[in-house]
Formats: sequence, structure tokens, C-alpha cells
Amino acid sequence: MRQVQVLCKTKLYPDNLPTTSVVIVFHNEAWSTLLRTVHSVINRSPRQMLEEIILVDDASERDFLKRPLENYVKKLKVPVYVIRMEQRSGLIRARLKGAAASKGQVITFLDAHCECTVGWLEPLLARIKADRRTVVCPIIDVISDDTFEYMAGSDMTYGGFNWKLNFRWYPVPQREMDRRKGDRTLPVSLSVLR
Repeated sequence: MRQVQVLCKTKLYPDNLPTTSVVIVFHNEAWSTLLRTVHSVINRSPRQMLEEIILVDDASERDFLKRPLENYVKKLKVPVYVIRMEQRSGLIRARLKGAAASKGQVITFLDAHCECTVGWLEPLLARIKADRRTVVCPIIDVISDDTFEYMAGSDMTYGGFNWKLNFRWYPVPQREMDRRKGDRTLPVSLSVLR
């Protein structure tokens, strides 16, 4: 993983990348976790690329996620909007509602319990700028829910769904590693899925 981080830092990205609306869905999320996610997006994204953050509340029952959250996000240096689902609708419907309200050129979906790192956004937007039909997903690092241990993600795997619609990680085939000729910053080709 360290090798990929070093290679990514040496890449140059265009200045005129598209803007993004970041859509974050939550349901009864802890205050600190949700706001840590929001602040990591704000603090680690180039301002000119961040159109807005849209928080979609999937019918939370916790009082602090109502008016106190709305009052808090009004004070942030980036437009942050709270949209509320009238009844519990699930992740996909909530994301679609957030997407419908977005104004950015690109829509970025994040979980309510993640933390963006420095330089997270530019590579994603650069891939989309190069081909607007592109769907991108970064390597995802993990923080253990038992020990809080940080575990770096691997560029040797890609995420996907099996026939039971369970998400899991799959190893990148050797033919794909060969195609990338040692450049671990290149995206995994769709041919891997065939």
C-alpha cells in the first residue's frame, strides 16, 4: 500500500476538474462519527471542487440528528444541506433522493462513517473528467470496529457482488496486474469482471 501512496502523490491532476456534490446517507448515526465524516470531506477536498455536501436522513429517531444537526451545518464553510426521508426507505432510495437534489457536475456517495484522506478527491474526478462514463471507487482502508486498528486497503483486490448479492473483495487476476505493467495507480479494467 505504501508504494501506491507514493506513486499517487507523484501524479499531477488538471486544475479544471469537475465539481462534486457529496451525498451522505445516515440513519441514527452517532453525532461524532457523522460530523467526523463531514469535516474530513471539507478539510481534505479542494474547495473549488466541492460544490456541496448533502446529508440524507433516512428517518432517524435521535433528537440530536434533527434541529441541532441543521443548526450545526449552517455554520460550516461549505454548503451542507440536510434532506429528510419521510419514512425509512433504505440506502438506495435515500441516495437517489440526495442525487436528485445535487447541483455538482459529479455525484460522490460516501458512507456516514468514513474519513477522507488528503488527496482523495482529485484522482476520482480526474478519471471522470477523462471519460464521463466512468464510475470510480477508491481503495478503501478499514478501521476495525473491535480494536480501532487501521488497516490499509489493497490495490490487489476489487469490490463486487456475488450471485447472492453479497458484497465481497476479489483478488485482481495476474493478467490485469501484467496489463498495468507495474503502475499500481492505474484503475482495474472492466475486463477483470469477465
